[in-house]
Amino acid sequence: MRKTNTLKVGETVLPRSKRLCIVLFLKWTGLFLNDLKTKQESLVFIKRMMAVAVSSITYLRGIFPEDAYRSRYLEDLCIKVLRENCTTPGANKVVKWMMGCFDALEKQYVRTFTFLNLQCIIESYQFKFRYTEKGPKMDIFRNRSMEMQVTLEDTKKASVLLIRKLFLLMQNLDALPSKVYLTMKLYYYDDITPAEYQPPGFKEGECDSLWFEGMAVHFKVGEVQTAFHTLRVRVSAEQGRVEKLQRGNHLRESRQVPERIPPGKETMKVSLNYLM
Repeated sequence: MRKTNTLKVGETVLPRSKRLCIVLFLKWTGLFLNDLKTKQESLVFIKRMMAVAVSSITYLRGIFPEDAYRSRYLEDLCIKVLRENCTTPGANKVVKWMMGCFDALEKQYVRTFTFLNLQCIIESYQFKFRYTEKGPKMDIFRNRSMEMQVTLEDTKKASVLLIRKLFLLMQNLDALPSKVYLTMKLYYYDDITPAEYQPPGFKEGECDSLWFEGMAVHFKVGEVQTAFHTLRVRVSAEQGRVEKLQRGNHLRESRQVPERIPPGKETMKVSLNYLM
């Protein structure tokens, strides 16, 4: 039986256009489009990947009840996606956070967003973005003289692998405490992001470091590229919560570092939001 944590959440109202956007977005019948040749197609795909990842994290970690999700399928995987109109306030709040992140993604401002426990950090989920007009190159045989354009098939394979690895990781972490405090932080590309910019539902935050209770273990979950975007996903967890993974050696990309996670540029602009 899945655990449901009680969350106290303040309600906010999105404009009708935003509500329509998220409803249409969550009614997709498949993760992949027929092609990813345009920037708009690439943007839609990256949004879907983000929605799948965040929804999978909250579902597999038992944060919200079953009726907060709808089922979608990718190959043999049943993927749970958060419903925009669910009656669980906390789940609705996370969807609104995602809409704010989408706004920054559309403007190509956001560099990283981090989804984590607010107070004593025991887990964090980091998503990094890169943008290009010409399209990223894939390094073949780790030789920079041997490069080729990323294909739709490359993107599909990388996406399925990322989702499978995320599923494996979530299912092998220790159970969360009975109460969970969540926050989402956005870090920006300062050279192009206006100083006054804040996505809908976010406020200005501090570019502080993330501290775990003890030693943190980091997992490089995967990287997905299109011709216009690159998405990298990393999961961090307190060392004592990943003993099953370490014993089974499920993810060989893991590495241990001290509990302090450097935030990148110390002057970086940050937005945040949280629910309790």
